[in-house]
Formats: sequence, C-alpha cells, structure tokens
Amino acid sequence: MATITPDRIREFATLAGPVTEPPPGEYRVAYQRVGGQSRGRVLRTLVVVLLNVALEIGFVVFLLAPAHHPEYDEYRPWVNVANIFVLCSVALVEGLRLVNVISLSLATLLARDPIPVRPDPRMRVAFLTTIVPGKEPVEMVRKTLHAARRIRYPGKLDVWLLDEGNDPVVKAMCAEEGVRHFSRKGIPEYNTKKGAFKAKTKHGNYNAWLDRHGHRYDVFMSVDPDHVPVPEYAERMLGYFRDPDVAFVVGPQCYANDERFVTRAAESQQFPFHSVIQRAANAYGAPMLVGTNNAVRIEALGCVGGLIDSITEDMATGLAIHSRRNPSTGGRWRSVYTPDVVAVGEGPSSWNDYFSQQLRWCRGTFELLIGPFWRRLHRLGKFRPLHYMLIAAFYPSMAVGWLLGCVNAVIYLTLGATGISVPPQLWLALYVDATLFQLWVYVRNRRYNVSPFEEAGSPGLRGMIMSILTSPIYAAGLLATLLRRPAKFVVTPKAVASSTDTLWTFWRHLMWAAVIGGSITAAFVLGYANFNVLMWPVLALIITLTPMLLAWLDKPEPASSEARSAAQSAQRPELPPELAYELDSERTVKIRAVA
Repeated sequence: MATITPDRIREFATLAGPVTEPPPGEYRVAYQRVGGQSRGRVLRTLVVVLLNVALEIGFVVFLLAPAHHPEYDEYRPWVNVANIFVLCSVALVEGLRLVNVISLSLATLLARDPIPVRPDPRMRVAFLTTIVPGKEPVEMVRKTLHAARRIRYPGKLDVWLLDEGNDPVVKAMCAEEGVRHFSRKGIPEYNTKKGAFKAKTKHGNYNAWLDRHGHRYDVFMSVDPDHVPVPEYAERMLGYFRDPDVAFVVGPQCYANDERFVTRAAESQQFPFHSVIQRAANAYGAPMLVGTNNAVRIEALGCVGGLIDSITEDMATGLAIHSRRNPSTGGRWRSVYTPDVVAVGEGPSSWNDYFSQQLRWCRGTFELLIGPFWRRLHRLGKFRPLHYMLIAAFYPSMAVGWLLGCVNAVIYLTLGATGISVPPQLWLALYVDATLFQLWVYVRNRRYNVSPFEEAGSPGLRGMIMSILTSPIYAAGLLATLLRRPAKFVVTPKAVASSTDTLWTFWRHLMWAAVIGGSITAAFVLGYANFNVLMWPVLALIITLTPMLLAWLDKPEPASSEARSAAQSAQRPELPPELAYELDSERTVKIRAVA
C-alpha cells in the first residue's frame, strides 16, 4: 500500500487539473485527453488496442474453425450432443471475453477528463449521508459529518444525516456536530413494501428526504457513511452543473483501510472501472451514477421520480436519467465523471462482507438487464447503447464463463466428450498469448490509476485475480436472477460491525469444489482422466479453494471491539479544518412513481 500523506490526498483530489473560470457565454463541459497524451502516444495506444482485439478475434476464429470440430460418433449419440453443447459453450464464452477485450480497448482510446470550473455560488446545495444504527457505527458517521462541515463552498450548503432508526444517540450526535437530522421511521407513507419509498433501502431513505426537503435545494452531494469527504469536494464537483444538461457528477471510489488481503484486492479490482471505463464514458456524456460519492441535480431526479427501486439504485437511476431529456432545454440529460478523489472510505474487511457486496452489485446488474435495460436502450441516443452494453457485459461474462466452464468440465470428465479437437498444448499456448496481450493493455492503463492507496507502478494483478476468485459468486447471482429468487438490499457492515469469516462464508465455492472434485474422481474411475481433460477442471478446483486458503492465511489476530475500532479509525486520513456553515431550516421536490 502507498504511503498516505495529506499531500498525496490533495494530489489525487486534483487529478483533473486546476479549477478554471468558466468561459463567457453559454457553458458546456469541456474535456481533455487523460494525462495530456500526445498524438504519438495516442497512435501507439491505437496500434496496441487494434492488435489486442485482432489477436483475440484470431484466437476465437481458430478455435471454432470446422477443422477442429470433433468427428461424429455413430455409436454414442449422447457424446455428439455433448460435443455440440461444448462447442456452443466455447463460442459463447470466448465471445463474451472478446466483448470485455473490446470494452477495455475502446475505453483506453476514449478516456478523457473534464476541465474543472469554479462552481456557481448561487446554487443551493445539501450534503447527504445515511446511517443504519447497528450496522454502521455512530463514531464512524461522526467523522464523515465532521469532514462534511469543512467542505469549501461560498454559497448555501447544509449538511444532513438521514437516519433509518431515528436513534436518540444519532440525534444527539447531529446536534453536537451542528448538522441536520432526518428520519422516516414511523411514517407509513415513507415505508412502503415497494416503490420509491421502499422500507429498509437506501433509495427509499433518500426519496423520503427528497419528498420532504428536496425542494429547497438545486443539487445534493452525497457519500456513503463510511466515506470521508475532502475539503475540495464541492469545488471539484459542482462547477460542471453550470452546464444545464448535466444531471449528475460522480467521482471514484477508494478504500483507505488496509488491514486484510480482501480489502486490498477489492480496491485493486475497481481499477478498470474507475480509472478507465468511467473516463471513457465522458466521451458519450454517460458515466454511470455511483452511490459512493456523487452530486445530483434534483430537477433531473424529479424527471424519473427519484432514485429507482433497485438493489443497485445508483445504476438503475443513472440509466433512467440518461434515457430522458431535460425539459428546460430539450437536450438529453448528461453526466460527468471526474477522476478527482473527493472522498475516501472503507472497503469490505472480510470475505463475507465482500461476497455480500459483490452479490448485490451483480444481482442489481442482472435484474436491470432482464428488466428496464432493453426498454430504455433505444432512448439513450447515439453511441450510448453500445457503451452501456459493453460495460454491462462484465458480470454476465464472468458468470456465464464460470457456469459453462464447470458444465463443460463435467461433460469432459464423465462422458469423454471433447467439443473441440485442438491439442491442449496449442490451445494453452494461444490462450496464454492472448491473455498476456490483454494483460499488457491492462498494465499500460495502470499509469492512470486514480487510487492514492495503491503503490505507483503496481500492475494490479491482485485485482484481476480477485475477479476470477469471485466468479462463483457472480454465477450464483445469475442463477438466482433467472430463478426469480427475491433480491434484498443489504447494508455492507462497516468497521466494528463488520462480520467475520466462517466455513459457511465459502459455501458456494465449496459446492462447486464438490462438483468438480467429484467429476475428477469419476474421470479416473471411468478411464477418461488424462492431461487434456484434467487441465481446466483442476484449475477450476484451485479457484474454488483459494479464497478459503487466503482467508486462513490472512486471519486477523483476535482483538476487542475497542481495539478494532481504534485501529480502523487510525486508517482514516485526518483532514485539515476548513470552513463551517450556518444552518437554517426549510426545503423539496415531490417524488412520484415513474414507469
């Protein structure tokens, strides 16, 4: 982990460059290439990207060539059926991998940063964060609110805490910190079974506040309760709202805690999205809304009826906004992604919490893909549908790849089917070559990493490995979605409320280990065991067992709750005192259900 100093935090809080004065006349967000790339570097990047895509396409075409199809077995018709299934599976898995290669490659070419401008001090701004008492420690949220009071903004800025429990201790803490308190507890119309005000959900909590108080503000800034905003938050985010069609602005998500492997790997895993893909979305005016830290125009939320009822309400709301037009200008609502680190927070510190987080994120994506995604796609405008489809492909590709890979392994091991007649050494060599080239593109992009908590120049392999190890979780999310099992919004426990890992934490991995291990045993019994068929099943078996091994090796020493809280508090950077603001009372926009 990089050495964190106040200067390093300030450096990463200004990655987009110095704040400039808005140009005369009508303002529109202006962009620049990431890192001020020269034309020569852009051309070199283009060559690398084209070679990367060409190599992957060549690999897929080679695998699926008719010369590599297995011969028809007239004595075992079931093997022929299995071979066809395997062939189609390989085509689908490699096709999805190609989509991910194209997504990262295209993002590499299109990545750009907005040019910051000074915010309009006439905007009325609220700063929001939430608390679920029992899940999120009061002292952790106190630090967030204390830092929020130091945010520099020359206009009206009120700090609010949205309390799901209407807890007396929380209310007293708000009074001590000089921030406003809101709770929907005990108000039936704000605690419904579904819809905009669904009980025990983040979007329901925010929508209740919007309905009661939102009309008094133009924009709200928000962070998750475990994220500490920096004093530059407002000046790095709010200037883009001078563009009347900007609906929301988002920044990167960074984890400051470093106590476990799972936390460090989760931080690294986020790199492609926050450092490359979101920056590329600026080319389309369509970065995704991320709930960790953002600034949102309340008028734009009113156009879609508030935050959308979804377990990933941020992605669903962003998609809904991007598919609408600004009624004031007639232009499409747009969004902006800034690489500036405007808040630092805590990542999951146990495998249990990490799996819970990843399962919620992938379930939300799958629910969106089988629901409103396709209905809204044609309303996104030019190029945006392609971008959304490419970035939405990650979870399906990982889930489908794992499921089909395991099914194919079982078919290899129990039926003796091959699917594709290619020498395994040649297949492995070509696969490794294609993968190494993709890794090269990935590592080249690491120079644009937006996380101040990773070592400069690190290749990010920990994050890539983490995605592979989490494949069984993504597969579980896909199966649960297809089986229409209910999805619940679960708050990721923070700090001393974090859960501990047990054997049950890895039950999905253990289930797949049992299936694959049993199939390997069957292959030896049936006489199908050889290098060709054992190579991928053994790798899959290693993947299922590795998280448990890592959890055992990285098991924390027993400590009291006080000691854990003190250690985790020490990881949170102290921010210098800045401005404080006086508070007054009033505000809101009415929330309604929108189909």
